[in-house]
Amino acid sequence: MGNSPSMALDVITTLDQLAELLESRPCLFVRWSADPEADQSHPHSTDGLTGAELPGLSVNPLAVEPWWGSRSTVLWVARRLHDYSHLERARAHGARPWVLEGEEVGRGPDNEPLVARPTAVALIDKQVLDQAENLLKHDANGEWGPLGREGG
Repeated sequence: MGNSPSMALDVITTLDQLAELLESRPCLFVRWSADPEADQSHPHSTDGLTGAELPGLSVNPLAVEPWWGSRSTVLWVARRLHDYSHLERARAHGARPWVLEGEEVGRGPDNEPLVARPTAVALIDKQVLDQAENLLKHDANGEWGPLGREGG
């Protein structure tokens, strides 16, 4: 991975910080795992159903889509984090979101991007997930729920 284990990463502590980062670097992804170092020795995800090794890490895009228009980037990142927040519970205990960039090399079994040669950019603090949930409770147009499957 692009960062050495000893390299300290910035920790994003607010939705505003994450939105600013995305506005300055629009091709970022978020990954849910123990941390970037845990993925460094084996930067490939595995299909949970078949055991097949995938050609990169399974990630979720943070890039703002054109259809979002002039809506808030803060609301966008809140939605992206909330949409995949079930992964915190579905993955190994201690999974957390972190931001990375890399080369998209394909799609995983759930049509998620697969990224090769990942470079960790920042860690996302738990309080950002809480901020996202609170923002969506107050500012969302209708109810949103994470994209989790039944049974986690």
